[in-house]
Amino acid sequence: MDGEASFSSMAPTTCNVESYQIWAIRMQPYLEALDLWEAVEDHYEIVPLPNNPTIAQIKNHKERKTMKSKANACLFTTVSSTVFTRIMPLKSAKEVWYYLKAEYEGDERIRGMQLLNLLREFELQRMKESETINEYSDRRLNIVNRVRLLDSTFNDSRIVEKILVTVPKKFEATVTTLENTKDLSKITLAELLSAFQAQEQRRVMRQEGVVEGALLVKH
Repeated sequence: MDGEASFSSMAPTTCNVESYQIWAIRMQPYLEALDLWEAVEDHYEIVPLPNNPTIAQIKNHKERKTMKSKANACLFTTVSSTVFTRIMPLKSAKEVWYYLKAEYEGDERIRGMQLLNLLREFELQRMKESETINEYSDRRLNIVNRVRLLDSTFNDSRIVEKILVTVPKKFEATVTTLENTKDLSKITLAELLSAFQAQEQRRVMRQEGVVEGALLVKH
């Protein structure tokens, strides 16, 4: 029981309209690990117990009934309140699963529109002065991963190129150094982020040194 309880704490994050694809990918193996996927994949009926049932029949009846209830509970408790109001009338885990799939994954036309919107959002991203390079790259990668979930290829080289031309002027020295020492068409995303992170760290250290120096002078 302790193992099952601890595993339950690892339930996928709440499903909402924007996060359906990620939720679905995480949810299936989670249900499989809890031995509940059969209740989602097959809408089996719970056959009433016969007169004078055996202990084995009683046990099997209870297990299959419990499996359906647990599967429903897992789906109901891992969706947002907005999504929950849509699936409340549905009676089985299979109905819930395929309703969400049809509603939020959609057909090819809907997926194409979702992809177009994400690509447009990717192109419009710019780094804010208040952001760190990690925050900015995470924001971009979040969009890229959603694009990839729609079965669309998206190369890291495209992310590198977009980051290089959208970072603020404070990174200009690092960009110039990279242009002079690297083949930018082959630089990896990890290399690029490391170079920018190093510049950020140097800036922070210089600022801390200035503050410490000012405090020493004051005292």
